[in-house]
Amino acid sequence: MANLSERQHIERVLTVATQDSGLSQDSSVYDLIKRSWARCVNDYGLDPADRRSARILTAHELRDHREQAEDFLHVARAGMEQLYKRVSSLGYVLLLTDAQGVTVDYIGNDALEKDLKKAGLYLGADWNEEHAGTCAVGTCIVEQAPLTCHRNDHFDATHISLSCNSAPLFQPDGEFMGVLDVSMLASPQARESQHLALHLTALYAQLIEDANFLRHFANRWILRLGTAWALVDVCGELMLAFDADGVVVGANSGARKRLGRAVLSEAGDGLVGRALTDLFKCTMDDIRRLTLAQGAGNGSVLSTYDHEIFYASVATPRITPKLAVTSDVRPTPPLPACPALDRLAGDDRQMKRILEQSKRLVNKGVNILIHGETGTGKEVFAKALHESSERAARPFIAVNCAAIPDSLIESELFGYAPGTFTGARNKGMKGLIQQSDRGTLFLDEIGDMPLHLQTRLLRVLSEREVLPLGADKPVRVELTVVAASHRDLRKLIATGQFREDLYYRLCGATLFLPPLRERQDRRTLIERIFGEEAAQTGHTPRLSDEVVERLMDYPWPGNVRQLRNVLRFALALSDGGSVVVDDLPHELVEGMPCADAPATGAPFPDIDSPAPDEAGALLAALKRNKWNVTAVATELGICRATVYRHMKKFNIMSPLDL
Repeated sequence: MANLSERQHIERVLTVATQDSGLSQDSSVYDLIKRSWARCVNDYGLDPADRRSARILTAHELRDHREQAEDFLHVARAGMEQLYKRVSSLGYVLLLTDAQGVTVDYIGNDALEKDLKKAGLYLGADWNEEHAGTCAVGTCIVEQAPLTCHRNDHFDATHISLSCNSAPLFQPDGEFMGVLDVSMLASPQARESQHLALHLTALYAQLIEDANFLRHFANRWILRLGTAWALVDVCGELMLAFDADGVVVGANSGARKRLGRAVLSEAGDGLVGRALTDLFKCTMDDIRRLTLAQGAGNGSVLSTYDHEIFYASVATPRITPKLAVTSDVRPTPPLPACPALDRLAGDDRQMKRILEQSKRLVNKGVNILIHGETGTGKEVFAKALHESSERAARPFIAVNCAAIPDSLIESELFGYAPGTFTGARNKGMKGLIQQSDRGTLFLDEIGDMPLHLQTRLLRVLSEREVLPLGADKPVRVELTVVAASHRDLRKLIATGQFREDLYYRLCGATLFLPPLRERQDRRTLIERIFGEEAAQTGHTPRLSDEVVERLMDYPWPGNVRQLRNVLRFALALSDGGSVVVDDLPHELVEGMPCADAPATGAPFPDIDSPAPDEAGALLAALKRNKWNVTAVATELGICRATVYRHMKKFNIMSPLDL
């Protein structure tokens, strides 16, 4: 039942929404709130008396939203981290939403995680006005202007303890992109307490937007304009991207607001496509001279035909354009040749798509999460990503999170200072994270990392610095992380075994490696791996047609790793001229009916499901025989392939494979 203050709030909202009265302040701020309350009641049919809990999307739904904003997330995150350093001590949290109001990134205090999630100040929260009512994000989406939604401004009484500040974000082409939001669970009663927070929100929204603008137009000349000559080189209030012919191909929000109105008043179609000489009283020679100027000064000025004067500077392209493009349509650059990646696949359509994505990602500073069954080659793939990147000359540090004992993993990852504990090295030790500085850190089986280390790793990724055990000062690191797991991390999140915020830190991009049995390029892989293994022997044997047929028909529960072991075994038994069926391991010689093939369709085994009695019997036999599959097969009277199949079915992992 609503208390007195909530009932008063509900009556006030309904009065304003239906009678356009009840808010005495005559300002644009209250006009925004009144319009929103009216929309909620009259357009969306919402009732302020209905208490609505925060709407949090599922991990699958959230991933779809994040993928659509993937290119922008890295730029925005850098700005959010800088802003959070300035407001975290005041109790604020930061949300970044897409154009639909879904929170695709979030920074907050872990100690308040439960309260923040309940209030909707969390990753995956949906703040669209149509169901959340008047709120900073949802109303900003409609109004597309910075605003504060302070306590009783919220439509839903559930949210009247919150104070939220938001600012819109626009794409380089001017399309609405999302919202930057700075909120707190509880704030002083006075609206004035939020003035500084609102200004900071709007400022950093502009900085993020402009950084994305510069990234998008990295192959164009950028004209910066401002009213303060000392700042225009680094922080132009207005920015125009133009091509080699002096034609505008893009404009930031400042330029669209200040210059766009004048152009539209002349019955034009906007800034894009206009020559700079149509906007300013200058020639292209004047523009070119700005590229040679050492900073803006009194002589570096441009005047519009409306007699507005700006200090100006021009930044040359950071990526040299190869074609003279005279419109805002840029040619798609060809994908680079990456031999390390290209040799991982033949004509399999799914793998080709993964490789194409990988080539676009390797130098984008995006953390990558690789999913795949055991033996699909996740570490090989991670190494190929590293070798195909600009970091190839730097270290590739591989860490198997499931193989390092709990007692050692912290010191191995983070290192330690001299004298930290008994038995430590006199000079201390540089941890694996620090060793991977400016290279690639590969975290295999990340799902098996202990929770307390997940928290430390999250801080490393957020702050880009690592604190060795026993040290007083952190060490700066430049990290690119590739993580891998055969487990479904989303299920681990649901059971509290994996941090959700770390998951979204790691999965800037997610790649799913298909199992060998589903790949259409098995023959290519067989021939390539056979050639690699044969080269180690110094001979050049061939595979008989019958052997190739057996290899193609086998379901490969152990995937590429098992294929390599089988070929290595066959080469060792062959006479050096040709590999025949009798050279193959027993399970391939005996053959397996199709019914014995591992079940397909589920990308991950259900690790946590209880095994039936037969699984217990198999596990006991494996332990009795010290995980010797051949001995287990003999004891149970079945073939080795059937043992592997049942191990796969019941998610039994040999400690030798971990």
